[in-house]
Amino acid sequence: MTQNSPEWIRLARSKWQHRGQERPAFAQKPNPGQESVWDYPRPPCLVPDHRQVVVRAQGKMLADSCSTFRILETASPPTFYLPPGDVNASSLVFTGTSSVCEWKGTARYCALMESNKGGEPVAWVYPHPYPGFESIAGYFSFYPGRVACYVNDERVLPQPGGFYGGWVTKEIVGPYKGLLETEWW
Repeated sequence: MTQNSPEWIRLARSKWQHRGQERPAFAQKPNPGQESVWDYPRPPCLVPDHRQVVVRAQGKMLADSCSTFRILETASPPTFYLPPGDVNASSLVFTGTSSVCEWKGTARYCALMESNKGGEPVAWVYPHPYPGFESIAGYFSFYPGRVACYVNDERVLPQPGGFYGGWVTKEIVGPYKGLLETEWW
């Protein structure tokens, strides 16, 4: 069975324990103005967001947008996707690596141009997302632990672990997927 095959996608989607329909007992309760990642749905949903999102690296502006999408998925902090026209793509280079999300499809990774294609990825793109996620085709998302990301001037913290790229802000409560033993929350 290969990734992207209908069987793999069906099996991967079936493994999730939580689907946002009931907040587990260990989840933090949100205060007014906050969101619990345990109230987000699975499959994930796309939500337009018009707050200013800025991404910087090595003193340079990588992106500035007020026309983003947030992907909300059970157990994960939101991930912001920025339209390609609002991203300085000339500062990025595709690394040649990819991964498959059972909900969104195949992601391609980008490193900073200065890293000469061998550097750690700082962003990813879904060139041809699965049905339901076509709105983010070609949009960029960034790892807030690898570049400086801001939402309305608030510095974003990274999601725990090294793989997922969720954006932790003061409005989000967890705990969050990303640490060992949480991959199928």
